[in-house]
Amino acid sequence: MGRPRDERQKDLLRPALDEIIDMGHPLVRLAGKIDWDFLDGRFSSVCTSGPGQPGLPTRLVAGLFILKHMENLSDDVLCARWIENPYYQYFCGELSFCHRLPFDRSSLTRWRQRLGEAALVALIQESLSVAHKLGALETKDLQRVAVDTTVQPKAIAHPTDARLMHRALEKLVALARRHGVVLRQSYLRVAKRAAIMVGRYSHAHQFRRARRALKFLRTRLGRVIRDINRKIDGRPELEARFGRLLDLALKVRHQDHRQRGPKVYSLHAPEVECIGKGKARAPYEFGCKVSIATPVTSPKGGQFVLHARALHGNPFDGHTLGPVVADLERLTGLESRRIHVDKGYRGHNQPHKFRVWISGQARRVSASIRREMKRRAAVEPVIGHLKAEHRMERNHLKGREGDRINAVLAAAGFNFGLLLRWLAELLRALIALLAETSPAAQIV
Repeated sequence: MGRPRDERQKDLLRPALDEIIDMGHPLVRLAGKIDWDFLDGRFSSVCTSGPGQPGLPTRLVAGLFILKHMENLSDDVLCARWIENPYYQYFCGELSFCHRLPFDRSSLTRWRQRLGEAALVALIQESLSVAHKLGALETKDLQRVAVDTTVQPKAIAHPTDARLMHRALEKLVALARRHGVVLRQSYLRVAKRAAIMVGRYSHAHQFRRARRALKFLRTRLGRVIRDINRKIDGRPELEARFGRLLDLALKVRHQDHRQRGPKVYSLHAPEVECIGKGKARAPYEFGCKVSIATPVTSPKGGQFVLHARALHGNPFDGHTLGPVVADLERLTGLESRRIHVDKGYRGHNQPHKFRVWISGQARRVSASIRREMKRRAAVEPVIGHLKAEHRMERNHLKGREGDRINAVLAAAGFNFGLLLRWLAELLRALIALLAETSPAAQIV
């Protein structure tokens, strides 16, 4: 693919966007504050010069990602609204109103995979830069931070042994039919009933019958696995096609809910981890950990997300602090002077130990630090907003790279949402000031 370039120009046969929209709209003003050349340099670096059709303009791609996570939209809904909303089109760099999409919906998926977490972090950097230029964020807000971890759940059904074995059997039978592998028996009908009865028996606390139905299901899954192995033996193409699914099916068949260590919780997302955060309403969550850093002060524009990073392997919170703070300092270009964390970070690996303040700590605590420690909990509502309004509640992106990308884009969408609100408030304050100082108001 060739290097992206933006050659869009006004169409004489279509209405110009700057003539049909309000140029004082917060989204228009935000588009004027963003350094699109900086984003173009970061995004176009993943493309190589050479033959092939050039990629989409990087302003279009960046604008789509910002709008998607700022407004909590799926890819399909984003494309539908983009056609209807002239402000969305202007924000993405269009000069004339478009009646058709200039891109395919699948382009969003391809650009996410092409950019990855390393390039998309530029959206967080640019949001913080714009906030600093607008006065919504000060330098001191970047040096005193609160760090916490949360769980980013994956879009999977609640895993049970019966459901996983039934799904493994269904997928194996479907794959065998697709490639012409004739099985002795599929067991689809009896396996479905067995999976249903496991749930019913467990709900009725008839656990002996539930174990019997589960054993029946495990036996049928084993028969299908052995039958497929016999039929594809000595056929390298089929072995390559069935290999991954057969490995997952074997793990599902042999794993037990009481065993320790890594387990398979979803066939379409085997990277999912089971994480217990000690919540009464949700003892276990299935996804990956995400570290979030926000200012511990009270910025004028709101609690911006300074750093977001997905952490796989269910690490201990304290062992994530050192790399997260180092990454945060590279992102902001400033050294963190005070880092406030909760008690889950005791025994952390941050090299500058005297810069870290743990909740409940009594030694070396001055009056100003005590006030900041009371502000540490300000990171909790930020996490709630990221989940409820910016697509971190249920991650639909594929694989571990999808986990990392979704965390970064959710943080960028949250920051640009705060900037949009900040610009709207400034506009309202300016209008009120003009109304007060106008001659008509003084006469009244």
